[in-house]
Amino acid sequence: MAVSNIAVTHAKNGVIEAEVVSARLISPHFVRLTVAGDELVDWRHLGFDQWFRLAVPVAEGTRFDNLSGTYDMAGYLRYLTLPRATRPVIRNYTVREFRPETLELDIDFVVHGDDGVAGPWAGSLPIGASVGLIDQGCGYQPVVADSTVLVGDESALPAVLGILRDLPRDTRGHALVELGDLADRQEVDAPDGIDLHWIVRRPEDAPGAAALEHLRQLPAFDGSVYAFAAGESKLATGARRHFVNERGAPKGNVTFCGYWRAA
Repeated sequence: MAVSNIAVTHAKNGVIEAEVVSARLISPHFVRLTVAGDELVDWRHLGFDQWFRLAVPVAEGTRFDNLSGTYDMAGYLRYLTLPRATRPVIRNYTVREFRPETLELDIDFVVHGDDGVAGPWAGSLPIGASVGLIDQGCGYQPVVADSTVLVGDESALPAVLGILRDLPRDTRGHALVELGDLADRQEVDAPDGIDLHWIVRRPEDAPGAAALEHLRQLPAFDGSVYAFAAGESKLATGARRHFVNERGAPKGNVTFCGYWRAA
């Protein structure tokens, strides 16, 4: 994560291994993998934007059993000492859906051709592959407020949709999601009092710029506000500055996280 005020809350169950049992393209730029396995009986199901470190196999013989169960500085340094030939690639992802009755967990990947590592791997539809998951907790940590505002790009779509799904049904506010392709929209389970804004980014626009401009155009909020902003680094930090400097929100009322950084 590039920039963030999110506190990591490690689970005590360490690395959970699972197998990809389903893989499908759900929209032009999203692939959904479903992983399953007996070890998911110990998964700490938190809902909202629960996220985890995903250990992806990049070569035959990739191992997960020697990973640290907590991915703090000590865990990361241990990871770096592992042999490259068997060391997985680790990336951050959000739980799209967890089904405890069947021990299945869905993960959505943004896929843009050969860019990155995890995206192309997911795009290969790797049914049967093993993965490792290290639970990191939730980023969404609301305070009592009259309005809730969520801001994100496509990388934050699983987080925004998970939060909307689990919000109290009397929550009021806005959810702004910037996409490069409107066809990547998904069905949304949100409280009736949340206004959902799908924002399409033009090819010439910098990632996050359209969402920030849309945010600036929102009318004044009634009363206090809690905000959650995630996605490209400048989107997350720009939204935080807007809420604090222009909307007068206390810094503690804004959760922000840069999931990635544009070149």
